Amino acid sequence: MARNLVRFDPLAELTALQQQFLSDGVFGVTRRAALPTTDIYTEGDRQLTVEAHLPHFSEEDVSVDVDQGALVIQAERHEKEEKGKHQKKYVVRESATSFYRRIALPEQADEEGVTASFDDGVLKVVVPFKELPAPRKIELASTKEQKKLSSE
Repeated sequence: MARNLVRFDPLAELTALQQQFLSDGVFGVTRRAALPTTDIYTEGDRQLTVEAHLPHFSEEDVSVDVDQGALVIQAERHEKEEKGKHQKKYVVRESATSFYRRIALPEQADEEGVTASFDDGVLKVVVPFKELPAPRKIELASTKEQKKLSSE
């Protein structure tokens, strides 16, 4: 039985715990929970449906584009708190929230037929599929026929 000698590093375990805490701990879970969810599914061979849950956005904040074979969903919202117009302000509260998804469309996607709707904070995009041409069979030529064709 072979035995390997490994140098003991007393800080290796501490470093691993620190990396795990920063990526999955307090900051990681909060970051993932704050991201809006996007559901992508097909309905048979007819269409692709994308549902983006954007609860704090209005219809005016959202844009949907088809760009180079991809569906691009963007949403951006800016808020600025203004109480009274004649008050002196020492602190102005502003916030901005944005959302961006780029989803590659399959080959059979009909980019001209894409429709989108926004209802109760849910954006629904439907991408219909078009019929792909059936594969065609290529006949194999025998080597005798190839030699005959090349000699002519």
